[in-house]
Amino acid sequence: MATMEKARETPTTPTTTTTDPPPTDKATEATGTGIVKLTKRAAITQILLAIVANITIISSGMGIGFPSIAMMELTNSTSSVVLTESEASWFASITSIMCPFGGLLSGYLLDKVGRKRTLYCINIISIISWAIMSFASTTDASVLFVELIVARVIIGIAIGLSSTPASVYAAEVAHPQLRGRLTLLTAGCTGVGMLLVYSLGYMFKEDWRYVCTICGVFTGVSLITVIPLPESPSWLVGKKRPQEAERYLKVIRAIKEDNHPEIRAEIKALEDNVARFRATSASDSKKASKLVQLKKPEVYKPLAIMCTFFIFQQFSGIFVIIVYAASFSVEAGVAIDPFLSAVLVGLTRVLTTILMSFISDKFGRRPPALFSGFGMACCMFGLAACAVYPVADTEYNWIPTALLVSFIFTATLGFLTLPFSMNAEVYPTKIRGFASGLTIFFGYTMSFIILKSYPTMVSAIGNENVFLFFGLISVIGIAFVYFFLPETKGRTLQDIEDYFRGGKGKEMDKNDSKA
Repeated sequence: MATMEKARETPTTPTTTTTDPPPTDKATEATGTGIVKLTKRAAITQILLAIVANITIISSGMGIGFPSIAMMELTNSTSSVVLTESEASWFASITSIMCPFGGLLSGYLLDKVGRKRTLYCINIISIISWAIMSFASTTDASVLFVELIVARVIIGIAIGLSSTPASVYAAEVAHPQLRGRLTLLTAGCTGVGMLLVYSLGYMFKEDWRYVCTICGVFTGVSLITVIPLPESPSWLVGKKRPQEAERYLKVIRAIKEDNHPEIRAEIKALEDNVARFRATSASDSKKASKLVQLKKPEVYKPLAIMCTFFIFQQFSGIFVIIVYAASFSVEAGVAIDPFLSAVLVGLTRVLTTILMSFISDKFGRRPPALFSGFGMACCMFGLAACAVYPVADTEYNWIPTALLVSFIFTATLGFLTLPFSMNAEVYPTKIRGFASGLTIFFGYTMSFIILKSYPTMVSAIGNENVFLFFGLISVIGIAFVYFFLPETKGRTLQDIEDYFRGGKGKEMDKNDSKA
């Protein structure tokens, strides 16, 4: 964008003029873009705040990965009552039914009570779920099934809730230079949670209740860490609480001085952004306000793009591998212990997410996404070939394991992480909570469809054709990324909003084509 490029060239200190401009002009001129210059102290503060906010997400990652380590014991236990195969399948999939509702609730809570209190809610709900499973019946199978379903419904809501708040918080407190890296923390902490629960499952294969107890204790600690977090200044400005917003913004930007021109400039930019958004909806009734806002190009364009991105994420098989890690390893012909294979999947995701945080800042969003789709397609086509020509009893029995790990590696570079991280930065401030929650609702609805369909697909068309289907979806996803996914690297949230609105998008389009 022309204005954005000019902003980048604007020095961070006021230029000398023959007359002194008014104080408000000085404030604006101090930053050019309305964002305080990033200092080392401010960078450390923002990184720490984003990390603390995302500790909450680790429990949700544990909840996502838990069925993988509990299924075998729940259906084959010799020391406790067990579930039928049908009951066990509901135990594994019921969470994905509730995640969409958690996503919608997330949007409501983010806008109504704020980012910080939403994080409180996630932790409290998660603790209740882990407590129910920790003390689940060991003598009555019917009671056990009911307790597990109730607990999984609750954790499903928590998982849906957790998909947006921490990344939105990170996007709103982070400087544009850090935002891409910090919004990926949600995906990283989800991966950490899955790795932890996979590892606990490997260590305590016959005691999933003890695993639940450990997870519950961790979530209690997570709840305590949220207490010192400052609320998002963007949300406070939207709620007409500018004094609080200024106080917290000074903490986030590591500035102690009162009435600092750069702080006032950023607050003014936030107020102008909210005022502009409200002005376009002033004539609409309150009941229709959300629907009216969805008709604006700066809302419906990113909404359509992100929902489509989530379709390719889910139907390329990523969540199938995450939720059915152990059993998928067996079906894919992996020769090692299924629990150890699940640990490798979790470890690969965590390490790749760390790598992705640097790749995203250096190369942007589009190039890693293109590479991700290509790598995922190659891995799935390779697994299909191994299903047609088994290698389990040959010297090449390591190939399925390598392909599975490579799939998670390439998926984490783009299709797994980017939909969640970009979901936090593409919507206008005033409707960001609602729109991002709606997107998560759609994404997890797609997740439920594929997770529930996967066992049926395997029975109906065989492993090799399922793998081919996942690979073809990845190939189509490459085309989607190339033609439709915008580049957000280095853009302020206002730049991104202007791009979708259509007023200042030419320069961004050029950068997209170069990417």
